[in-house]
Amino acid sequence: MIARHIGIGILALLAMTFPVQAGISVGTLTLESDARPGQVYRGTFTVVNTDSTPRTAAVFQTDYSFRSDGSNSFSEPGLLPRSNARWITFSPRQIEVPPRQSMSISYEVRVPADSTLQGTYWSIFMVEEVESGSDTPASLSRNQTEVRQVVRYGIQCITNIGDVGRAQLHLTGTRLVAEDGHDPELQVDVENVGERWQSPAAWMELYDDTGRRVGRFESEKKRIYPETSVRFRINLGATPAGKYKALVVLDSGDQDVIGARYDLEF
Repeated sequence: MIARHIGIGILALLAMTFPVQAGISVGTLTLESDARPGQVYRGTFTVVNTDSTPRTAAVFQTDYSFRSDGSNSFSEPGLLPRSNARWITFSPRQIEVPPRQSMSISYEVRVPADSTLQGTYWSIFMVEEVESGSDTPASLSRNQTEVRQVVRYGIQCITNIGDVGRAQLHLTGTRLVAEDGHDPELQVDVENVGERWQSPAAWMELYDDTGRRVGRFESEKKRIYPETSVRFRINLGATPAGKYKALVVLDSGDQDVIGARYDLEF
């Protein structure tokens, strides 16, 4: 029996498979603009073919949301309260890209003339390679499996309405993970209950039970849209086991800095 499996963004390792090289990529993963209610603005993004043969890409829209537990949602465009998908038109929706060249997708955003709009609105352009007949092996023997990796690129299209609305970050939970054979890690969950996106960094000052500063430990920046949440992971490296006091700070590089103190033991 001949079986075909298609996975989205997942590489399956199976015996007797035929590797497939995707040639489509994109020039950027973020399109961000400031606008006013009633304003129209336009832009482009590029679809790149890194292969030696022509490749075809399809472009479509989705909404996008995520939570600190690692779950995310790519839903129908225009359903989320802060989706800008219905403001957007774009062309073309399918494009053939010559070998080792790039082509542009043009889009237009018509912000509604609604004075109640404030903060950040966003959605996703999905770019996916379309399978061509030449990608299929000439023949497959019985009991052989063809595994195809379908790669989608999500380009976040963000509209910020003027300077109205602000982010409001809340620390919603912490968890100290200290497992044998691994560095201890403080996990900090943060939710944005405001109207505007923010991209804070998380860092922690650690002190021992005598008040001596042990060190500063940092996590990468994370983008947090309104009504979404993320989990920062702060690695404590080779810090010896013991009791500590920690100051955790979320710093967005402006006046929006929040902190909290915790007692840690590992």
